Amino acid sequence: MSNFIGYIGTYTKGDSKGIYSFTLDTEAKQIRDVQLAAELDNPTYVTISKDNRYLYAVVKEGDKGGAAAYRIEGGSLEALGTQVTEGASPCHVSVDSKKQTVVTANYHKGTIESYQVNEDGSLRPVLSVMSHSGSGPNEERQEKPHAHYAGFTPDEKYVIGVDLGTDEVITYEVKDSTLTRVHTLKVKAGSGPRHIAFHPNGKLAYVMTELSSEVIVLSYQEGTFTEVQYISTIPSDFTDNNQGSAIHLSADGRFVYAGNRGHNSIAVFRAEETGELTFVAHTHTEGDWPRDFMFDPTEQFLVASNQESSSLTLFARDAQAGTLTLLQKDVAVPYPVCVKFLHG
Repeated sequence: MSNFIGYIGTYTKGDSKGIYSFTLDTEAKQIRDVQLAAELDNPTYVTISKDNRYLYAVVKEGDKGGAAAYRIEGGSLEALGTQVTEGASPCHVSVDSKKQTVVTANYHKGTIESYQVNEDGSLRPVLSVMSHSGSGPNEERQEKPHAHYAGFTPDEKYVIGVDLGTDEVITYEVKDSTLTRVHTLKVKAGSGPRHIAFHPNGKLAYVMTELSSEVIVLSYQEGTFTEVQYISTIPSDFTDNNQGSAIHLSADGRFVYAGNRGHNSIAVFRAEETGELTFVAHTHTEGDWPRDFMFDPTEQFLVASNQESSSLTLFARDAQAGTLTLLQKDVAVPYPVCVKFLHG
């Protein structure tokens, strides 16, 4: 297969109108056919079901927020409805592999929420609302809980919530789409954990911090985490504002990639057998404020989304060295936040 379809979640300001789709042509090594796939308000984060049949997005509807469901037909999206509640919209969304449960993280409310999925892919009203409590030492960013990520462990027995405001990684047991809090890891005060990514062996996980620009290496076993290593994602002599963004692993578990907004780079690390990381390289994203990035299904390519320069950048990925090489830049998409491909 030489063409892969991807989707971009955006902030709907400026010219942005919702979720955009694009095609990655792996033979021509370029992104093409960027177009509006679904019109809705602030679908900043999207996720795609394992069977490529459904897309779920966070959504804002007036003074309410929640999740929207779509059926994927070819590359187009057919709306299946939304489930919203009073207050700000979430910032992250995930779906389990069996399409039974969708979970969201709400930065402004400091909550993790779960929804049951109907057989047709649509969502039932919110089922669990797990409210975080506490604060951190950063008075501007940690004055209260700020849940930034909600996703499933590899065995899908648990949902992990990552809270930037309270410096916590929280484990919830999930049964019949209902969440129960079972474990809390307190990480370094003021680090501001943002996103987590699991190693394919299921025994390690990597947390990207937004405020301290670090990757935290964690060992993982049955819902509990233990800290192994902290490693910076920016050069020691970089003193300007930087905020960590996304974190993803190659499918073979050999390389960890972390986004830097401000330094405007993707940091590449090699994962040793212990799980600890060794720095490999920084690659400039050729744009401003790289909010997210994603591998294509072959992992020979990586697409980065530069939010403030309203652009995508395409890189080739060396599977042996982990390094990235620029192929295409300045692909216009208004205020892109997250990138997701249909699964190969």
